[in-house]
Amino acid sequence: MDVLALLKSASLLVPEETATENDVTVDDVWDHLAHDEWEVALGLLEELGDARPLPAVFWASMAAAAGELRLERSAAWCHWREGETRHGVIRAELTLRAPADGGRRSPVPGAGVLRPMWDIGHRTPTGEPAYAVARLWVEGAPALEPGGRASVRLAPLTPERWRHLRAGQVITLHETRPVGGTAVLLEVGRPA
Repeated sequence: MDVLALLKSASLLVPEETATENDVTVDDVWDHLAHDEWEVALGLLEELGDARPLPAVFWASMAAAAGELRLERSAAWCHWREGETRHGVIRAELTLRAPADGGRRSPVPGAGVLRPMWDIGHRTPTGEPAYAVARLWVEGAPALEPGGRASVRLAPLTPERWRHLRAGQVITLHETRPVGGTAVLLEVGRPA
């Protein structure tokens, strides 16, 4: 399928009354599509997807269009959002330990590459933490510096193990046995 068809398909899934904080609407998307400004239209559709929940097929079309345009980060983001639609949203404010305190010495890649372990409250029969794995996406930045703080999204490999969590809870990141960071949950949303 070509890029224009994918973007048109996605735009048809956005309700007409949807608008972003900057008053961007689907009409703006159609204006850019009419002028073959596909990257701009893709960006506006991503914004509209943040304005209200949209179906997984919207995000799948967007990911395919971004892939055709060779916009790898945008394609990864759209795939990420498709997964959130299917499995739920987990957002948190993550603070990494500083290198001087035993934290990592290199930045955390921001586009869902890192799959750290998390202590989310489960225990083994002997009382040890039973870690859960979730991919990590840093919002609005290509990476999170050592000792830094940012809003992140988590994509659990086993979403059902995370269903007990609620906003305000604190979970810990582990790349090795010591704590690598602490996250305060901002949002725990169920699948659409």
